[in-house]
Amino acid sequence: MGNMVQCCHTLSGFCKCNDEPSGGAAERSPLLSSQDSECSSTATTTPSDWEDEVPTISTDVPDASLHSLFPDIVLSSHFGGDAQPMVCLLVSDEEERRMELETQTEQETQAGTAVQTQAVVEKMTPVFPQNVEQEEVSTCPTQRPVQDDHGVFVMQENHTFVNRKLACRSTDGKVWSKDKPGGIAGNINEGEKDEQRSSLLLQSKTKTSQRDVGADDLRLQAEDVSCEDVDDRKHQLCDIINLLEMTFAVRIKPPEADILELQVSSSMSVAELQQMLMGHELTCHRTCFSLRLDNTVMDAARKLNSMEGLHGGVVQVVEECYSIRDATFHLRHVQELLRSLDPTEAFNGDNGRSVSHLAFFTQVGESEGSRRAPPDFLLPGSLKRPLLPLHPVHSESKQHLQCVRELTSSSWNPPPGNRRMHGDLMYLHAVTMEGREVNITSSTRGFYPNQSTPFTFNPKPARPTIICHSLVELLTQVSPAFKNNFNNLQKRRVQLHPFERIPAPFPAFTWMAPQEGHSLDRIRVENVHACRVDQDQNTTGKCRDWNEELQRAKELSRNSPRDRLHRDRILFKTNRDFVEASRRGAVAVIDGHVMPLNPGEPPHMQMFIWNNIFFSLARDISQHYRPLGGDAAAHTAASCDLRGVQAYTSVDTEGLHTLGTTVVDYRGSRVIAQSIVPGILEKNQEQSVLYGSTDHGQTIMTHPRFVQLLEKASKPLRVQPHLVLDHHNTQVELYSGVETKGILGNDGRPYILDLMRTFPADLNFQYSEKTQVNMVEVPKECQSFGYPKRHRHSLASLRPELIDAFVQHRFDTFIKKAGNRPFDNQKDTGYPDRGSVRDFNICFNPDLCSPGVRFASSEDLHCQRRLLWDAAAFLLSSQIPLVLQDCLDHRMAPMDGAALTLVLHQRGVNVRYLGTLLRQLDNVEDRGAHCLVRRVCVSEVVSRSAKHVFRMYLQEVEAATLSAAVSHFLNCLLTSSALDSSDQMLSRRRSRRRRRSHGSRASDATWARLTPGELWVKIRTDAEDVYQYTLDSGFMEDYGLQRVSLLREFTIKTGVQVRMREYPLDSRLRAVFGEEDVVNMLAVVKHVTYTASGATWLLEQAHAAVQQGRVSAAFDLVSQALTLFTSVCGALHEDTCTCQRVLGRLSYMLGQHALAVSHQRRAVMSSERTRGVDHPQTIRDYTLLALYCAAAGQPVASLHLLYRARYLALLVTGEDHPHVAQLDSMLGVVLHGLMELDLSLKFLHNASVLTSKYHGDMSTKHAHSHHLLATLHHSRGDFESALRHENKARSIYETQVLEGHVRSRESSEYLKDLTQQQDSNLTPPPQFFHKMLQQLNMTCGHVLIPPSAEDNAQLRVREVNVQDLEKLLSSNI
Repeated sequence: MGNMVQCCHTLSGFCKCNDEPSGGAAERSPLLSSQDSECSSTATTTPSDWEDEVPTISTDVPDASLHSLFPDIVLSSHFGGDAQPMVCLLVSDEEERRMELETQTEQETQAGTAVQTQAVVEKMTPVFPQNVEQEEVSTCPTQRPVQDDHGVFVMQENHTFVNRKLACRSTDGKVWSKDKPGGIAGNINEGEKDEQRSSLLLQSKTKTSQRDVGADDLRLQAEDVSCEDVDDRKHQLCDIINLLEMTFAVRIKPPEADILELQVSSSMSVAELQQMLMGHELTCHRTCFSLRLDNTVMDAARKLNSMEGLHGGVVQVVEECYSIRDATFHLRHVQELLRSLDPTEAFNGDNGRSVSHLAFFTQVGESEGSRRAPPDFLLPGSLKRPLLPLHPVHSESKQHLQCVRELTSSSWNPPPGNRRMHGDLMYLHAVTMEGREVNITSSTRGFYPNQSTPFTFNPKPARPTIICHSLVELLTQVSPAFKNNFNNLQKRRVQLHPFERIPAPFPAFTWMAPQEGHSLDRIRVENVHACRVDQDQNTTGKCRDWNEELQRAKELSRNSPRDRLHRDRILFKTNRDFVEASRRGAVAVIDGHVMPLNPGEPPHMQMFIWNNIFFSLARDISQHYRPLGGDAAAHTAASCDLRGVQAYTSVDTEGLHTLGTTVVDYRGSRVIAQSIVPGILEKNQEQSVLYGSTDHGQTIMTHPRFVQLLEKASKPLRVQPHLVLDHHNTQVELYSGVETKGILGNDGRPYILDLMRTFPADLNFQYSEKTQVNMVEVPKECQSFGYPKRHRHSLASLRPELIDAFVQHRFDTFIKKAGNRPFDNQKDTGYPDRGSVRDFNICFNPDLCSPGVRFASSEDLHCQRRLLWDAAAFLLSSQIPLVLQDCLDHRMAPMDGAALTLVLHQRGVNVRYLGTLLRQLDNVEDRGAHCLVRRVCVSEVVSRSAKHVFRMYLQEVEAATLSAAVSHFLNCLLTSSALDSSDQMLSRRRSRRRRRSHGSRASDATWARLTPGELWVKIRTDAEDVYQYTLDSGFMEDYGLQRVSLLREFTIKTGVQVRMREYPLDSRLRAVFGEEDVVNMLAVVKHVTYTASGATWLLEQAHAAVQQGRVSAAFDLVSQALTLFTSVCGALHEDTCTCQRVLGRLSYMLGQHALAVSHQRRAVMSSERTRGVDHPQTIRDYTLLALYCAAAGQPVASLHLLYRARYLALLVTGEDHPHVAQLDSMLGVVLHGLMELDLSLKFLHNASVLTSKYHGDMSTKHAHSHHLLATLHHSRGDFESALRHENKARSIYETQVLEGHVRSRESSEYLKDLTQQQDSNLTPPPQFFHKMLQQLNMTCGHVLIPPSAEDNAQLRVREVNVQDLEKLLSSNI
């Protein structure tokens, strides 16, 4: 792997280059350098995770509790399938080109329209904080407006609103810092500090990577921000939102059908209305039509709000003549309709589809007579972890509706010349359910049966002659079974929730899937063929110019909020399409379907071009990365470069361009996909590079245009300008790492590549045998932890979150030294040792650890290196203890590796510090309460090390033996006998099996000789090398690791998909995994992220509104942010999911339970489809939905949702977890309310044990557990047990809370009532249901805010129209 600049040099023998590379110049590897810093993807961390997961470039660091649990993790992003045509098929090529950047795909339009219409129902009135002023984004007009604000708020489980130091400017011009909790809720539960606290996060997702709170404070103090500018921006955003939320009814008249009304957004275009009709139940079978108003064809590019006569008029759907492109798309569209309920694509994340099971559990909960008792494996204490319930089978899904046996293109294609003169476009062959073979002609007029047979060509129409404009209409007439089954299929589609039907831009794949049968489908064959011959199946005959599309989108106007919204939408859509094309291309490259540009080179040096995308492997080509660590450095450089691209993309400097970049891990190989710089392959590297170095600093170029642009970008990224010496000993000033290269493309745009040195180096991991470290300069904090240490590569860098926290720490120190007047901007403050706020500036030299770089002066090097050591020491002395404190106090209780990675990243700690974290945990006295953190950390070390070994293991595997090799590796990794090192017995069994199935060739392969003992030796070696942690023998039992959880972690990280069945992982007698158990290997994708900048600003304003106690105003602001997010990202996206979750929580706080259920239902389905059905955030969303359902009078539905959440938690982390304690408490309360007393006792007793373990015997949480047990025993008539538990609760309250506290008072009163009833032999109260909601709120730490009369009036309208909204969503999709 390398950068595209070196491709010209490497491909000099294969491409036409006029100039030969100069002799002696170091040869560079093939494409953009990148890094391995474990990417922002839960399901994917590349084998070389010696760094950490790929980052989302900016995250707030000072308080980890302020982060949403998983805001920045990108699941294995396999945006499935192919984008549908963006406009009607009748649009000309010129019109299509003009509209290409203005229209969305069919899926986006459906999702966007549906959610945008929500505003009309709910009538969100924008309310903005009066005394909080948003700081000016930047003096540079090229930066996004939200990138300089760092405000974040979290509503914790106890509804305490935690506020960062939010610097605000009051109306009198003074700057003040607000860090107190909001006044609308108080902390009612001590110790309510689990991960779910942060489920209500209003957090910006597109913030500059190197931004920090301190810098925000400085800018607020140093720049004059006028209230008028902020107010103008608010009003502009308000106008846009009102436009997006404005909906009206459009009357549509389809051919031969009654007039129907559709609710549409005023911001929709005619092309989007056409796409909506193609998804509507009544018109979904039509694709080739035009829309006419008053007998005038409506321009597809026009907005609906600009068309006169639309209100009150009738839009006619007029059938148009087909072209070959229209007919091909129509056939594909019909095939997709027939497969719309097929779950195969959903399990693989193809075509934007993914799995969601919420409807199954809500339907079960709402059905009468549904079972209330859980399965045995869900009862407390059960050790069974079945896998089949992960994907429950719907009763209707078992009855597969097959409308036609076969519908494919005919072998008589293409039509001969004489038939083309008669309008024949293509021929189709269909076999109906009745067994009748029908040959169909697709003509310009429509479809009709012909008289051809498999062996005789007769294109004449069959008798009787039937000509239909739609293929569905034709099949309906020739096959009664098709008519009946298609109608039933449509009914089922309509019954699905819109969030189950619309495609997601980045859907999640599942690590376990059923092995479905393979059906005959020649359309699929054509799609695969198009993929292999370098074509996009939806743009036959042409390839998209990805670089031009991306760069033109970035160059769109950003002068007004409306322009920025349009720009954000186009950027998101183009990047989404590019990511999907990159995924498909990378898979084709590894599978051998793409011819390399340099076929004579070794495989690891080969490069490819497919669909105008450049592909290269993350390998050390020509020893370029040898000084940095060889292949390990090349592998890491890919992620590092991606992180740099994200950073410069977030800074968004006008005129500075980066390449579209995607990193794909597939079958043990890392593939880098990049858009192609115009003209780059026509030049060699010496001609193309105008800035930077191609030979590790020996030759350095500079150019004033790049210097000017990079100087602007270096300030928010905190890059230190530095002078270096070039090959002529001339001083050159750089504003980036020396490896960063500037290229001027043939299109005149300046591009920067090789951004792996964007962030400062981590000196704790820069020690090697060749580099001598002066131990005098190493801080004592680092030495006490045993640093510096050797690492496999020298590209280890600090995370941007750590830089933010470090700068904030330094700024706080600076302010303290400045005295009582920290915000005085005058140079002369009267204190000789105090500087101006403007003088505060911290930047880092990115080239301090770059080999071969010669600095012009060594005077500042010592200070710069000292600053870098201080940052490394700050990580060890401050951030790692904060991570420990977060976990040990259960503010953050990670369930799996993805959650743990997020916790580390929020504090700026790289995953390579897991060994240090574990060693610190060993020093903790109370190990029982902290076993959770230790277990998750060890599991993450094991799964990552296994992934590293697996990547190397696959290098020796042939494609023909891939499933056998993967199953063999899983057996060695996970079976009980493997851990007991019964290698000889397993080896004999595997050997016999392989001889039977593959013969001697498989048994002689290198992978077949791997034994469990050898594998675990490699895993332990990797853990010591990468994480500096020693895995003891028997660690699985010592730390309570579940093999099923380890299987889940490993498959998610590697993209392995196993067959859905039960696996006896404790078996000692036979191999558990067979070749047929490996269903598939999917690509794991890491990519640059885009979102709606204006929406993030609204979320920050909502944060301020919550801090002022205006919950209803915050609700309106979040609703407006949801509208913008939906307009840009679609309805199924992590940002929209966060907004839905926030709206549900705010609705519940205000007592609007039905509205809370509606929003949280969407949040659950969005989490399932974008993160995964078993993602920890999905588990917490299920828990919240169960609470809201109980409050809305649906206790049985709440019960089944809690059962589902508990099953997922058991599968992911096991029963020993604080969240399981909360689930058991909630289950006990709901079962108590339903008078299932015996079951309730089991769950409440287990909750009490877990609460005591994790929160302590004297915590208020444990006191509440005793109170719940007391009420249960009271209902059972066991007064003695009830008094015993309530006495314990009261003693804890008396110790932990102030005298007269409401908890202590309520406990005393209840104890008094219990005593009186026992003495009087009174019968216990028959029902607990009326107290159930109160106890659930206390269990979850919720406080309900009494709404005002105005709030009641507004929310009552929203609640009344919730059902209408759901119907509206369904009708529009």
